[in-house]
Amino acid sequence: MASAGSMAAAPFWRAAGMTYITYSNICASLVRSCLKEPYRAESASREKVHFSVSKWAGGKPEKPNFVPE
Repeated sequence: MASAGSMAAAPFWRAAGMTYITYSNICASLVRSCLKEPYRAESASREKVHFSVSKWAGGKPEKPNFVPE
């Protein structure tokens, strides 16, 4: 059974056409922007994302390309 608190929050982000992940990212961004130094710089370093992209040819992945932020 869902709690009343979780049911009340759902309509806001769902009514705006957002997924929960999008809503959560916006909230996290707002919290980070409200932080004072040195906490703001520390949280900004955690925000960075690193990933690689591999193209497939002949059913096998080619050398991955690392994509910086």
